[in-house]
Amino acid sequence: MAALRRPSLIDPPIEELLDRVDSKFTLVTLSARRAREVNSYFNQLSEGLGSIVPPQVASVSRKPLSIALEEVAEGKIVYARRPPADEEVDEA
Repeated sequence: MAALRRPSLIDPPIEELLDRVDSKFTLVTLSARRAREVNSYFNQLSEGLGSIVPPQVASVSRKPLSIALEEVAEGKIVYARRPPADEEVDEA
């Protein structure tokens, strides 16, 4: 008999999210920054500014962090690692 997968508290699963980034710290930073952007987008809708990128996924969740994690899981939000500041000084 196959084991049934229990629904978890986090959807998408953390394993799926960690496959998209190099560490859990990157995942936290990336999703937190994007959640702030999503929150700002929803807050400015009434003002008609439209300067922040809207959510990139169709989500049933209304929480910015959940939307950000769904974007990471679907590959809509990616990151680029910056070189350390020491290397930038050495090259100049």
